Amino acid sequence: MKKLLLLSIFIIGFSKAQFFETPEKFTKTDSLKGSDTQFRNFWDVRKYDIVLEPNFEAKHLNGSNKITLTIVKDVKNPTFQIDLQQPMKADQIKASFQIADKKTDGDFIFISTKKTFKKGEKHTIDITFSGNPVIAKNAPWDGGWIFTKDKNGNPWMTAADEGIGASIWLPVKDIWSDEPDLGTIFKIITPKDLVGVAGGRLIKQENLGDKKTWIWEVKNPINAYSIIPSIGKYVNFKDTFTGEKGKLDLDYWVLDYNLEKAKKQFQQVKPMMKSFEYWFGPYPFYEDSYKLVESPHLGMEHQSNVAYGNQYINGYLGNDLSETGVGLKWDYIIIHESGHEWFANNITAKDQADMWIHEAFTDYSETLYIQSLFGKDDAERYVQGLRSKIMNDKPIIGKYGVRNEGSGDMYFKGANMLHTIRQIINNDEKFRQILRGLNKDFYHQTVTTKQIEDYFTKKSGIDLSTIFDQYLRTIEIPTLEYKQNGNQLTYKWTNVIPGLKLPVRLTDGQELKPTEQWQTVTLKSNDDIKVDPNYYIFIQKQ
Repeated sequence: MKKLLLLSIFIIGFSKAQFFETPEKFTKTDSLKGSDTQFRNFWDVRKYDIVLEPNFEAKHLNGSNKITLTIVKDVKNPTFQIDLQQPMKADQIKASFQIADKKTDGDFIFISTKKTFKKGEKHTIDITFSGNPVIAKNAPWDGGWIFTKDKNGNPWMTAADEGIGASIWLPVKDIWSDEPDLGTIFKIITPKDLVGVAGGRLIKQENLGDKKTWIWEVKNPINAYSIIPSIGKYVNFKDTFTGEKGKLDLDYWVLDYNLEKAKKQFQQVKPMMKSFEYWFGPYPFYEDSYKLVESPHLGMEHQSNVAYGNQYINGYLGNDLSETGVGLKWDYIIIHESGHEWFANNITAKDQADMWIHEAFTDYSETLYIQSLFGKDDAERYVQGLRSKIMNDKPIIGKYGVRNEGSGDMYFKGANMLHTIRQIINNDEKFRQILRGLNKDFYHQTVTTKQIEDYFTKKSGIDLSTIFDQYLRTIEIPTLEYKQNGNQLTYKWTNVIPGLKLPVRLTDGQELKPTEQWQTVTLKSNDDIKVDPNYYIFIQKQ
């Protein structure tokens, strides 16, 4: 998803990747942004109807968002919270109900009422907005709008806002746990010589004098940070993939001078789709198609609208994050960002503290893709190679209710946790069915860490709770201490939570079940033990 531009920067930057600085103390503003407050918990977003016209020269936006919503519980005289971050402003607010008062307080619009709402009622709030949005300094990590030019001097505009929130430019209910169930209609107004691209399918294009309108429809629920426009001198080419649910439309929008490069590089999409559908189940958004759109930043997983900026080369801007050579066999951004269609877009964390659900599974999707195309040996070398970038600086799970993500270790450590769980299950078909089951049983839903943990334990038939606790909630890596005298092995765990249940296999197939107490077992031979390297543990000989 979010990677730095140079591998030399990677270790000091991305491995500690944070979309925004974690404050020492959280504020009321943090809670308003990250919690399902009394201003949010009584209504559910059904649809966003968006109109947007960016002004390149002025770096200015004009637009509107009609929010269709349903009341989910009886409530008297409630106040609605709409998020719109400064310096953007709401110019006009209308609603299908009578507004008693409306005020802006920092990054929030509060709309108060003098009415009793009944569960099941449907309403709309229509907001016209304008302003100069925050400009991203280093997209996509810091978040904001991008106003730049392509190499021919044509305007090129987009946004990236996963961490900071879609409300950096768009008035929305900016919380991950509430997605518009009926999707979006997104009308982009551009100069006549430019193209406007968004998620879903292009349903209408109109010429309006010296301007054009591009109307895109998303039919499925969508996380707010995936509602992204891209405006530039784009050309389009198409393909199809015959998948588990039939014909999937592949839609590619690239800068005009990169068309031939794109036609060659994007050939990786179909074998990737075949691999991911095998491991995860059908692509989750057949109705909305699959799309790659060239972007001025490295990439992001915008649903059915994947941003691509990897310069049409393999690896991560030509580098191999695993330092094994395996990562140079494929285009990192195509594979990783597309993996998020299953984990982040289909299955979305309710709270940013659980963002590991997006990143660990997607990072591990790279390993599964490699296995599909290049074999299991390469896949295992790759995931093991990523361990050198694990920081173990703080827990992977962040603080709940305040839009706080955990450690950047959610990528590589998260992937290695899943790889370790795969070894514990010791049945690749069962592991695959768990991954497919997640995407089927939590289809188009928002979830919590507990739901994912419980699902793995139930479907595997193995209590994995201590595994998740160890790797997600501590920075300690289990260390297998041992003493060997001929074929007598004495061993125990250190640096573990109490009662860790993590059996490990030796390369000769013998299984050990370490505890925090010394125990002794007879080995098959007098040779020094070799632990299967697919477990993410440390080993220390006494």
